[in-house]
Amino acid sequence: MATVGEVGHAPAGGLRLGYRRAGSGPALLLLHGAYEDSRIWSRQLEGLADEFTVLAWDAPGCGTSDDPPDRFTTADYSRCAVELLAELGFSSAHVLGLSWGSMLALDLVSRHPEAVDSLVLASAYAGWAGSLPAEEVQRRVAQVLREVELPAEAFIPDWLPGLLTDAAPAGAADEVAAIMADFHPAGMRHAALTMGAADLRPVLPSIAVPTLLLYGELDTRSPVEVGRALHAQIPGSQLVVLPGAPHLAMVEQPAAFDAAVRRFLRTPTPPTPPTR
Repeated sequence: MATVGEVGHAPAGGLRLGYRRAGSGPALLLLHGAYEDSRIWSRQLEGLADEFTVLAWDAPGCGTSDDPPDRFTTADYSRCAVELLAELGFSSAHVLGLSWGSMLALDLVSRHPEAVDSLVLASAYAGWAGSLPAEEVQRRVAQVLREVELPAEAFIPDWLPGLLTDAAPAGAADEVAAIMADFHPAGMRHAALTMGAADLRPVLPSIAVPTLLLYGELDTRSPVEVGRALHAQIPGSQLVVLPGAPHLAMVEQPAAFDAAVRRFLRTPTPPTPPTR
């Protein structure tokens, strides 16, 4: 897996966070999903760097970042994102959150709206509690808490069919599995617990930045129906469904994924304020 752009570390939220940076132009902050780190964005770091300063973080407890302390909250993740942007020279950014990262993006725009120029929510949830039935939330949280006690090879292969399709490019599944295998147990516990507890539906009607909802047609973890529910609640949002794409659409269909992101960021439409 080739390294794209600059790889570095910066202090944020009392932690040392890893990041990857490529390109120049307006900042585009990429927030990865659970069991992942900044490497999952290698195609976007290359494909979008001609027009944007692409910044992909290793969330606290992921990749080369420090593990968060026990009482770390969603507010702490958001503070880390804002402070990392500042350390890298930006007061705000377009924010693209994937899966668990979409929950972090929603929390970020809720707590620090001045730091978010626009939102792209890919394979997104309003938190698991905000988008899935209670029994499914319990199942997912219990699954992750059980898995983090096991060696990666005992469970990572079981994840791949829910993340990619059989049409994925050669080597993509092995690449994703290798990234996932480097998970931090402490970091994944935090990710599962924050995602399981989060219900960000009350945030959705108050979002005042242009928002794109980007879903794969064949995503079974965050189905298009979840995206439609978010679309109905976020003022002025756009919903784009990528034909034949899975949960990790940016890995399996990077050209289509990047094109949708680029089109949106070139001409973001501010939401229409609600009538009173």
